[in-house]
Amino acid sequence: MGVRLAGVRKSYRRRGEVLAGIDLELAPARPAVVVGGNGTGKSTLLRIAAGAGAPTAGSVTGRPGVVGFLPGRVPASSRMPARAYLRHMAAVHGTRQDAGDLLDELGFSGDLDAPVARLSTGNVQKILLAQALGCGAGLLVLDEPWSGLDAPAMAALDRLLAAAAATTALLVADHTGRAAALPGAAVFRLAHGVLAAEAAAPPEVRHTVVELWCPGDPAEVLRGLPGVRASWLGAGSLTVRVPADRGDGLLAAALARGCSVLGVRRDGARP
Repeated sequence: MGVRLAGVRKSYRRRGEVLAGIDLELAPARPAVVVGGNGTGKSTLLRIAAGAGAPTAGSVTGRPGVVGFLPGRVPASSRMPARAYLRHMAAVHGTRQDAGDLLDELGFSGDLDAPVARLSTGNVQKILLAQALGCGAGLLVLDEPWSGLDAPAMAALDRLLAAAAATTALLVADHTGRAAALPGAAVFRLAHGVLAAEAAAPPEVRHTVVELWCPGDPAEVLRGLPGVRASWLGAGSLTVRVPADRGDGLLAAALARGCSVLGVRRDGARP
């Protein structure tokens, strides 16, 4: 039996109702991917599913005793040294599992004895992923897990989540498009408090992946690039995915904005 969210609603005094009766079942081998715009309630939904927040109405049943949770924000305990934080979270989860192997696979390059808050964005994300993935949970709830990772770490996380999802219920909020490629994944869009299944993209659609260096704010750059289906930031680079027939237009627009092309991959191959 998996985890079931039934009629989950959440209201705030100033914002009103952000979740308007969510029904969702989570089970191994069926990753659930939630997409939607900023402020649509994705993080609220994930917190309720993980047990870190309570619904205004509705219920969550079948939640296991241990949940691996990656929040969308760095926790207050980030003032702790990274090594102490991992030990603290292992104690909270009731596990002695060493996160060292996970950190190695994700390419952690920081100082484990430095406070989490002093690490780079990418290394903080790797610490938070290690505590979530390493707790032996029956449910993983991950809010934007690829955020801030470099290309090798993204690819490593793809492998880790594909392996974990085979035996663990998985709920992911994701804007990169990578979660939708997990085996058995179902994608749901959250808008106006309602969760609806997304139609799968036609399998014949192919993509071009372009890695760029661009001056200025990446968000502003993205607004000027046509046909972008997904994007992610690496170490000093911006990578975008577009349908194959839009690749030439994307390159022309990027060059016009002063970007340098670092690499081009065909057929939707990812780093």
